[in-house]
Amino acid sequence: MASDAVYSQPRDPMLKKRDEFEDILEERRRSSDLRYALRCYTPVLYRGLAPCGAAELKGLVLQSQQLRYVVQQVCKETGVAAEEVQAEAASILEEMAHRLQLGTVRFFAFMLSKIFKSLFRKICVNEDGIQRLQQSIHDHPVVLLPSHRSYMDFLLMSYILYTYDLALPVIAAGMDFMGMKLVGEMLRMSGAFFIRRSFGGDKLYWAVFSQYVQTMLKIGFAPVEFFLEGTRSRTSKSLTPKLGLLNIVMDPFLKGEVFDVSLVPVSISYERILEESLYARELLGVPKPKESTSGLFKARKVLTEDYGSIHVYFGQPVSVRSLAEGRVNRGQFNLTPRHVPRRPGEDVHSFVNESAYRLVRAQEENMVLKPWVLVASLLLQNQNQAGPGVDQGLPLDQLTQQTVWLRDLARQYGAFLHWPDQASPAEVVSSSLALHGGLVTLSEGRVQLAARPGGPSEPGSPHGAVDPEEQLLSKAVVLLSCASYRNQVLHVFVRPALLAAAVLAASSNKKNDVFSSFNFLRNMFSNEFILQPGAALQDFEEACYLLVNTGVLLINQQEVLVADGGRRTMAFLTSMLDPFLQGYQVVCRFLCEDSSEALTEKQFVPSVRKFLLQQLLSGRLRQVEVLSSDLQKNALAALLRLGAVGKTSSGAAAGTMTVNRVMVNSLEDTLGGKLPALKSLAARL
Repeated sequence: MASDAVYSQPRDPMLKKRDEFEDILEERRRSSDLRYALRCYTPVLYRGLAPCGAAELKGLVLQSQQLRYVVQQVCKETGVAAEEVQAEAASILEEMAHRLQLGTVRFFAFMLSKIFKSLFRKICVNEDGIQRLQQSIHDHPVVLLPSHRSYMDFLLMSYILYTYDLALPVIAAGMDFMGMKLVGEMLRMSGAFFIRRSFGGDKLYWAVFSQYVQTMLKIGFAPVEFFLEGTRSRTSKSLTPKLGLLNIVMDPFLKGEVFDVSLVPVSISYERILEESLYARELLGVPKPKESTSGLFKARKVLTEDYGSIHVYFGQPVSVRSLAEGRVNRGQFNLTPRHVPRRPGEDVHSFVNESAYRLVRAQEENMVLKPWVLVASLLLQNQNQAGPGVDQGLPLDQLTQQTVWLRDLARQYGAFLHWPDQASPAEVVSSSLALHGGLVTLSEGRVQLAARPGGPSEPGSPHGAVDPEEQLLSKAVVLLSCASYRNQVLHVFVRPALLAAAVLAASSNKKNDVFSSFNFLRNMFSNEFILQPGAALQDFEEACYLLVNTGVLLINQQEVLVADGGRRTMAFLTSMLDPFLQGYQVVCRFLCEDSSEALTEKQFVPSVRKFLLQQLLSGRLRQVEVLSSDLQKNALAALLRLGAVGKTSSGAAAGTMTVNRVMVNSLEDTLGGKLPALKSLAARL
């Protein structure tokens, strides 16, 4: 168990030094966009080396020992002639490779200047981070790892690097973008290279792809950019990192082919997300529109709206050499020739996985949070306590007071909060409400979530009837859109919230019992939040430190007690977890009560959604957030990981789920047992 020393450690999250920001749109509003696009562009290069062209790069890949070896292996396995396999490799590379051209980059620089000035008030960048990046690009191969919340992310990254005269990145993009006529080719000519979403067992494709990326790194062609989360987060929560590309970019260092690789986490924070209602509808089962050029032009109406500000924070470059020191024995890579592919050992896999979690957490810690994320958190908690269709809202002055209280609490927990101190709290909250006017209504001094996206409730059908299910789904779009902003601050509160819930739900106030309860919740939600595997004790100690330091808990060697002045914070923290507790509990109920014996993973989400709609419409369930397919998939992933649900792997029923009803019932009872204590506290406050 944790020692008492951790609760008095001399650490204050508020003392963490933060870089200053510069608004790069300010200059664009004062000077010619054409002159900006056509200006002299002389980026710093890796070790001052002259860059090779895109065609030369492809030649280096096709002639590499690694690819030749795999071609020979494929020939032996398939009996196909070497010339044919080599031609297939060349075809894969042709489909994949970028064709970076400065002329296209200049066109994008001009167009994006116009678009960004129309959409956003400011694009703020930390210049110290830019200077660190510039030095890294000169010294080592660089990998840029931005957070991924919007289609805008990769365009924004290239725009910023062009603005600061830095080498433009080559960007891993999904094949769906390649299908966009004209736009796909323009993206290719601005640095995008296209990869399949999954490779299956295609050994040749993997070899071409990995060799392409590693060759760019080894010769310092350009910074390589990809998203650790693999895809955009529709919920604004960080997603569990994908390890494939991270393995590839670390490999040249582990094999001794480069001295070091610099990994640069980048945090992109949007005050208002362009796709907010689109994401909410996707989470409710509305299919994602296919990427197309015509769809892009139809979406131009967004140019008439205000999306507030963006903050982009370039984090401290992370040295792979430093990360690996004492963790990986690189001598093992000398046992086989470098060009022979080898599956990473358990130590390498563990090292890459731990590094990925550290990098995603670095992204989270440098997210610049806007006042609206606090306002949305409070409005959602008020709505969830009232239940669907009962929301009377909050008086504006009360909402303002609560927001100021939450601002101070978030700062104490280390939040990177952008709060305009020159404005009064009332002005700050009112400005946030105005920017997000499609999600809230203000009437007679009370603020409440809108009945449907875009503003006040609209009349029903021509006959005056309102379909209750349609009404509920319309409300759910607003709630899930608001939840996406609340989720931006979850990383600040999740560890203290898990501890607060554990204290209330533990069998006693003994420290060991509280830790057991904390560990259960943390394990249950490890698909939901970024919680590093194997770091339960570290997370527990961090949460203890924060709650003791802010006067919420009293902890001695034996017991964990709630302080008299800590009940308000306890109520807020436990309410943060309430949607997830209820969501997981009701998924367990579905699997025990209503699921078919032959349910597949693909059928799970539509089936559970139908069950949840019935529960909500009947009044048995109040948390509308449980309709999120992301929450449902995470709950199923947790049950599969814990062994409460299995999947058949052979025979006619391959892929169908098997439910251990005893275990699932037990988990439902355990989760359900925690909810009354949490709700009781919320009701008293």
